[in-house]
Amino acid sequence: MYKQLGIFLVSLFCFVANLKAQNANLLVGTYTQRESKGIYVFNFDTATGKAVLLSHTDSSSNPEYLTITKDKQFVYAVNETANGMVAAYSFKDNKLNLLQLKSVKSADPCYITLSPDEHNLFVANYTGGSITQFHRFADGLISNAQQFIQHNGKSIHPTRQDKPHVHGAFFSPKGDYLLTPDLGMDQVFVYPYQNSNVPLDIPKSTVIKSKPGAGPRHIAFSKNGNILYVIEELSGSISVYNFNKGAASLLQNVNTHVASYKGEPGSADIHISPDGKYLYASNRGEENNIAKFPILPNGKLDEKQMSLFPTLGKRPRNFTISGDGNWLLVANQDTDNIIVYKINKTTGDLINTGNSISVSMPVCLVMF
Repeated sequence: MYKQLGIFLVSLFCFVANLKAQNANLLVGTYTQRESKGIYVFNFDTATGKAVLLSHTDSSSNPEYLTITKDKQFVYAVNETANGMVAAYSFKDNKLNLLQLKSVKSADPCYITLSPDEHNLFVANYTGGSITQFHRFADGLISNAQQFIQHNGKSIHPTRQDKPHVHGAFFSPKGDYLLTPDLGMDQVFVYPYQNSNVPLDIPKSTVIKSKPGAGPRHIAFSKNGNILYVIEELSGSISVYNFNKGAASLLQNVNTHVASYKGEPGSADIHISPDGKYLYASNRGEENNIAKFPILPNGKLDEKQMSLFPTLGKRPRNFTISGDGNWLLVANQDTDNIIVYKINKTTGDLINTGNSISVSMPVCLVMF
């Protein structure tokens, strides 16, 4: 009897564990210029690739980029407006509850990241061309804006690069550097990070210079942190660097479109598969696709083996890859849909599942 009970309990435990493994949460940040209510919470079935809406915020102003704590109890979002704000939410029972709104002291924040030690939040302000830091407390609340860094400069594009445009804030894998690509200046600023009242060490910062007119936008690192990949929006290219102690040396520059493409580039986001074998990049404009590159042992991209996959929508922004490496979801801002792809883990190819998620003007996807 006891043996049968033991077998039953083990079977029940395995069933529950498997059921839990087949489910994930998906947060979607949006622009609220049309029907969107703000941030949406979905259940994502990692067995079928189907999603079910669980909740959404009642109202929010352009919460287009998000980050979440490691314990999944707090979510932080930028409000991309002329008077930019950061919103802090508690996350419980699949619902977001607004705790605070704090000014970023700049215009149009477009990216937010949490330091690996979770003591500080950093916001990239696109129109303002600046970085704003907030201290994060143990209860999830945040301070008023503290460290503020204003970039100054421009580059060669007459309309897109007439001033600084900070487009992201990315920590190195070890958490010792914060990298902030500035599309307007064609530079990636590298700030040493320290857990102190002044977390970014400006005097010791360095700069990675992109080609004039490239427009660096987002960043991905190899797992060991030795290789840095920068996607460049205006040139539709990816620059690959050796990265060591805050210094970078260029290894390679590749296009994210075929040589015959004559349209205007509009690259957006970049991610590496969990197994480190493939790099993916999204292209907007007239392309509306995802480019896939095999990653060679030396960290370079195998540009001869680049493949392109249509996003089945217009203006793909952020995309995300599930932790198990089986799924890639891409947010198409202009067609109000999130397309779900299955990843062939042998080839890295994207397979259209026929599954899509309807959300007005989706921008940022966070899966956990």
